[in-house]
Amino acid sequence: MVKGANVGLSALSENVGAVVVGLGWSSATGEGDADVSVLLLDADGKVRSDADFCFYNNPVAGDGSVHLLGKTPTADGSEDRISFDLDAVPPEVDKVVVAASRYGGARFGELDDLRLTLADSTGDGLARFAVHDVEEVSALIFGELYRRAGEWKFRAVGQGYASGLAGLATDYGVDIDDDAETADAEAAVAEAADGEAASARTAGAERAGTERTGAGHVGAAPEGSAPEWPGPDVEVPGGTSAVPSARVPAQSRDGHAVDRAATGPEPAEPGTAAAPADAPKSARRPRTAKKKVTLPRTAKKSLADNDTWRTARLFPGSALKSDRERETRATSVVLSVMAQVPEFGRRLTAAFGAPAGRMETFTEVTLPHGESPRRPDGVIRVERAGKLWTALVETKTNGNALKPDQVQAYMDIAARRGYEAVITLSNDVALEGSPLVDVRIDRRRKHKVALWHLSWAEVVHQAQMLIRHEGVGDAAHAWLLQELLHYLQHENSGCHGFQNMGAAWVPVRRGIDEETLCQGDARALEVIENWERLVRQVCLRLGGELGQKVLPVQRARRGADPGARRTELADHLCEQGRLNAEIRIEGTPGVLGITADLRTGKLRTSIEVPVEGAGYPLARAKRLVRRLSDAPADLHIETLVDGRGTGPRGTLERLRPEPADILPKDGAQITGFRLSLFKGMGAGRGSAETGFIRSVDDAVDRFHAQVVAHVDAPAV
Repeated sequence: MVKGANVGLSALSENVGAVVVGLGWSSATGEGDADVSVLLLDADGKVRSDADFCFYNNPVAGDGSVHLLGKTPTADGSEDRISFDLDAVPPEVDKVVVAASRYGGARFGELDDLRLTLADSTGDGLARFAVHDVEEVSALIFGELYRRAGEWKFRAVGQGYASGLAGLATDYGVDIDDDAETADAEAAVAEAADGEAASARTAGAERAGTERTGAGHVGAAPEGSAPEWPGPDVEVPGGTSAVPSARVPAQSRDGHAVDRAATGPEPAEPGTAAAPADAPKSARRPRTAKKKVTLPRTAKKSLADNDTWRTARLFPGSALKSDRERETRATSVVLSVMAQVPEFGRRLTAAFGAPAGRMETFTEVTLPHGESPRRPDGVIRVERAGKLWTALVETKTNGNALKPDQVQAYMDIAARRGYEAVITLSNDVALEGSPLVDVRIDRRRKHKVALWHLSWAEVVHQAQMLIRHEGVGDAAHAWLLQELLHYLQHENSGCHGFQNMGAAWVPVRRGIDEETLCQGDARALEVIENWERLVRQVCLRLGGELGQKVLPVQRARRGADPGARRTELADHLCEQGRLNAEIRIEGTPGVLGITADLRTGKLRTSIEVPVEGAGYPLARAKRLVRRLSDAPADLHIETLVDGRGTGPRGTLERLRPEPADILPKDGAQITGFRLSLFKGMGAGRGSAETGFIRSVDDAVDRFHAQVVAHVDAPAV
């Protein structure tokens, strides 16, 4: 589409009750970014209330008809996706404006390949609009959806605002509290305390009016858009220009976007007068919360002369040699970051019953225990409302196992001193109903101590979720988490998660190959438990990279005994020679299956894609092949037929020229398609390049990146 063009959605597709709009751009440095916003307008071209302004701190608007889905990284930039349920848009809304803004003095002219894409509920692309000539604008309307004669239409707009988000939002009736007005309001309050309130308010109103009048637009306004210039300010008693309690992002003094959502007046600073309760809105500055900080995926260009130069790190790992050094360093690093980054410390301790309060952490604490004092690796204390929550910490690195006598001693010490928990931290992964360490609990004690386990893989997962996807409230905290993540992933740290399938792995493989492994063999049960640990770690790693919830699927009745379930799986392993697992990735259309066939040495990753909605079978097959245009040629596709299981099958390479070959010849009803990739399985029990653990990780990563990511989730 070209600028100013419009088109009816019903003419493009039959599935336009819900559409997805994508706003994309790229940057030569990889650091260019913008914030997406959506405005729902009534017949007068104004928002009905501030709730009709959808942005990063208000991601759902219009009774759920608009959802900001967040950023998706691309090869050279990022893309923001927005979901619109057009059937659910309130009838009072006539137009929906899709825009984006930059902050900190940045302009859209610094970004490349500005574009808008429009897709229907099935994921088929409907329209694309490339935006040009936006050199000096900091806010930009990409397009708009509007009602006309009972149907929805789309218009390619491409209108820019030199006045930024404040100018754009003001034009459509959203209340804004910008920095200039806020500064004038603060000055008015301070001078009012000295008896000069009247003159200060007059000067503030003149300055704010001058600055607002000087902001202009770039580009022609589209048909039916808001007036070119902002309307007059609303006057309040005393002659001060009103600065209502705004709920939209403005630019802070440090250049970051901030949320001006009022959460109550700020306390007065020493030596200044607080605003009276009946002061005008302009004089009561709301609290501001900075936009959460996440680190860019694209690394900055290095100034090093060559690749041998190593970046200086806060937590160096190169000099670590012994297990004792690794344990001491890892414990101190993790506990110190937990205390300094509240979001991170809270995420790691909330599941253990710790309150949300002020946290302090300690290492190498000596505690009396009989004739020989004990020194746990660390202590965590959280204070809330004058009460203390305390946990002792015992860590292990480099695959070393926890020692039951040590953990038992810490449980006894915690019980005597009234502590709440003992937390163990190691590369192992705890399983339901299968504790890593068996401890004795003295039932006569009134005070009960909880024993919890944390894997290094989970620590890495939580750090990834915060700095790459959810964000933290401070740039320094994000940097600290990045340094922690770099340390934990260093080859010398010893904090690499589950890395060994156990001593039973080789005998079980040999027994299956020779058909000498019998049901009830304890070694088969050990392999099943380690397989479950590996699958849980795969979920943690993949979830941290994607920023989505990834969980293992347990095909068992509610309340079933985990031990009995694992015994049954061990019997199946002895009989069939296969390890099976399923994981569910949030936002994908099906469950990702993993099968390790120990007889053939093959790994199979697969997913079943259901067929939904009406359509001709050939059209469905063509659509599937089109979505898989970038998938590997050796991808196996099986047709799932109602009542008969599987139907025709073939590789993607063979089906690309002839999609009809995948259709049942007898016209049976298609219920879905099964997509599978096969890969050689590693033999070793460890995580080396040729090991089984590494081969499972690689197979899951390849299947998700090359297959699952190209199959859209079913429309909600």
